Amino acid sequence: MQKKAIIIGAGPAGLTAAYELLQRTDVMPVILEKSTDIGGISKTVNYKGNRIDIGGHRFFSKSDRVMDWWMTVMPLDKEAAEIFTISYQQKTREVKIPQKKNDSDTLVAENPDLIMLVRKRLSRIYFLHKFFTYPIQLSVDTLRKLGIITTISIMISYLQAQAFPRKNEKTLEDFMINRFGKTLYNLFFKHYTEKVWGVPCNEISAEWGAQRIKGISIGKAIAHAAKSAWNASKPKDIKQKNVETSLIEQFLYPKHGPGQLWEEVAHQVTSQGATLLMQHDVARIITSGNRVTAVEAIDRTTGATILLEGDYFFSTMPVQELVAGLQANVPKDIREIAAGLQYRDFITIGILLKNLSWQNARTGAYEALSLKDTWIYIQEKDVKVGRLQLFNNWSPYMVKDPDTTWVGMEYFCNKGDDFWALSDEEIRQTAIKELCQIGLARTEDVLDATVLRMEKTYPAYFGTYNRFDEVRNYIDTFENLFLVGRNGMHKYNNSDHSMLTAMVAVDNIAAGIKTKGNIWSINTEQEYHEEKK
Repeated sequence: MQKKAIIIGAGPAGLTAAYELLQRTDVMPVILEKSTDIGGISKTVNYKGNRIDIGGHRFFSKSDRVMDWWMTVMPLDKEAAEIFTISYQQKTREVKIPQKKNDSDTLVAENPDLIMLVRKRLSRIYFLHKFFTYPIQLSVDTLRKLGIITTISIMISYLQAQAFPRKNEKTLEDFMINRFGKTLYNLFFKHYTEKVWGVPCNEISAEWGAQRIKGISIGKAIAHAAKSAWNASKPKDIKQKNVETSLIEQFLYPKHGPGQLWEEVAHQVTSQGATLLMQHDVARIITSGNRVTAVEAIDRTTGATILLEGDYFFSTMPVQELVAGLQANVPKDIREIAAGLQYRDFITIGILLKNLSWQNARTGAYEALSLKDTWIYIQEKDVKVGRLQLFNNWSPYMVKDPDTTWVGMEYFCNKGDDFWALSDEEIRQTAIKELCQIGLARTEDVLDATVLRMEKTYPAYFGTYNRFDEVRNYIDTFENLFLVGRNGMHKYNNSDHSMLTAMVAVDNIAAGIKTKGNIWSINTEQEYHEEKK
């Protein structure tokens, strides 16, 4: 009898697990997705022909395995393939998608819609109504905008941090001050990070910094800027192997947003026999001894309950919900730790404008503003918005009318707090008011707006997180249950890391390996630990 894998969640990790199982094993996947959308937080929302990428997803990875995987599912458009030299590993199994190779042996797409674009990266910080390079650099431009006294203070505090670092990096505050100095931390990191998480930086584990800002420092940012200027005329390699992730200069991006890629993966796995059940919410995980035997799911459309038995189980659902649903003799402290895990929720407001506007300080008149940024980090303290996306710059195909500007205003909050409790109309008006308040738009240029709410977007590194290893060790005792993905592992992974956790889990199944340490080691940033040594 053919073996079966029950996969909870149709996001990057869940769909990657299904794809890999079909490519390399005889295990047939059954995927359960509780929502109406494919892709998890990597989905693309289409609002009247204007597309929204929730949180922004740059398709870039240090892993050749992931980069090649992406470009196998969705090859480069022909123009990009002629510009960028990319090496591909030989696939162990034929993948039936429309593609061909050009003269340089690069995979290019035959379907003009099912393509990856190569996009230039530009992210900046908006502070004091001025734009600063991200990551921040001690450049002439920074000196001019901040003033000589502030810049000298930054340099002195940075040198002090290098000479006398905080030896025991317990908190995110320790982590950031050691890399940027106290002045720069207070100016550009503290307030924004506390907007994101809603708690002080000295209450957040340093592990978040190790995973999210990794090897970035003032020295590395300056060195990278100098190297980029020196190599400006040389051909670019999309893989950028020796570049810190936060300093990459270009990235891949699906023509119609990240959800397009995951919808294609879902199409491919179901065409190969996998089952995808939408709007099925897992309520119970049934166990026997040290194995999971079945899951019980509720069909949200009918209210009916179904029981699905399997040989292997992959979970991308929040650990908090997984443990609550385990039908096993779970120790009381494990249930308490899981229940105490915290998350940060997310609201995106898509605002359609005639154009961005900038007020001329000399004349007071508003002028049309053209920006090349993908993200803009809003450091201003008098507004709640944390970040802007300019969807036109992610892909021109994200916008229905190229003569309009499609902006995503991102707010970090908790479900049930004052901001979340506002009506959609109140949130729309707040976002429009703040966009005008920070000087990037005029009310009369607003054409339309919509609100999207996303729960449990960010697993938090506070609450009971300091005891998370106890939960992990307990769940790992179920030999056929694999936690993968961001919420599945309560780990702030990018989508490439989430994919790798699924890939390695399938590696273990194919090789008959029962230990799971190699899955948990993904995105633990060995370079960071070596740097500390």
